[in-house]
Amino acid sequence: MATTDFTGEHTWLQAEHELSLRKLIEGSQYQEELKYDFNIKGELRHLDTNEPFVFNYYKNAHEQNHKRYQVLGRLITQYVYVLLERVCMLQKVYIPTDATEDEPRSFFFMSENALTSSSSLIVLLQDRGVFRAGQWGQRTIVTEGLEHGTQIPFIKMALESHGGVIVLNPNDNFVDLKTEKEWLSFSPSKESRTSMHSVWWIPKRCSSSPEEHTTYVWDHFISKSMAENVAFIAHGYGGLVFVELLVRRKQEVMNKVYSVAFIDSTHNTQHQARSEPQIQEWIQKYCREWVSNSKPLDKAVVSFVKANCPTVSAGTENYSLAPSCCLHAIFKYLKSMLKAKTAFRHSPVATRSSTRKKSSSI
Repeated sequence: MATTDFTGEHTWLQAEHELSLRKLIEGSQYQEELKYDFNIKGELRHLDTNEPFVFNYYKNAHEQNHKRYQVLGRLITQYVYVLLERVCMLQKVYIPTDATEDEPRSFFFMSENALTSSSSLIVLLQDRGVFRAGQWGQRTIVTEGLEHGTQIPFIKMALESHGGVIVLNPNDNFVDLKTEKEWLSFSPSKESRTSMHSVWWIPKRCSSSPEEHTTYVWDHFISKSMAENVAFIAHGYGGLVFVELLVRRKQEVMNKVYSVAFIDSTHNTQHQARSEPQIQEWIQKYCREWVSNSKPLDKAVVSFVKANCPTVSAGTENYSLAPSCCLHAIFKYLKSMLKAKTAFRHSPVATRSSTRKKSSSI
């Protein structure tokens, strides 16, 4: 039995029969070019040399090196999906729910009782890119490891502290009509090499964009969940997508979401909600943003470009490491926001009638 310790706090045990990255690679035509697997620390290392991933494997062959990296990225995506289901015990939910049998579908992940439990719910919303559900950044996984590049440490902490989690998949927007064989070949023919520049893509209904995907999951799942307290953690473009959701479903979101933790968000409240002062006030009151900065973690950062909510340092200047660096700070903040909301809900509120009774008795 192989032991995999990604966070330094949890040991994830994977039985030998379970899928590893190496098992995805073995038996294929590219097993020599990609002799890599994740070690006990979750770092990608060469099986023979124990060296980090080498991007320039083929000399003076940029296209071939890029294709090799693309193949690795696709394999990592499949591997992370396995970890979400087998390590985090999340369920894969296909959408749209009314899709026909042959219709291309997207999906997202959620914990077993995410919709039926009244405990709080954390929703993870990633940046825009080639990476899929469970990843903050694919290149970060390759260079820094699973602890920094995947959302798994966030998922584990969300399950421990809040009870429920939903992992969105906002970048899974199209079906690629290229054959799997073509994708996984390092030496494409001249014809296929030409076709790579004219790829046919079919948009997935209700998930053709990050905004559409997020709105659909909100309408059909999050808004209908029994959880009274929902929080979002949104990275990069994911912040813009959340604000777009807030604009589209203003009252619903304001009633159900108690806080949002932005990480290097690209949203712009002035532009997205310029005629909605209520939205601007809500963001100012219930959101906080962590940004890549040279200041120590959680130290205030003055933003002259986007002064829409309290902004603090992520504790690193490296954009790709920002999520992992502010992990504990974010959950500490969300805990305090949830505590404040719960205390407010249970506090006695003085009504006009009670005030009149008190004044008349004096």
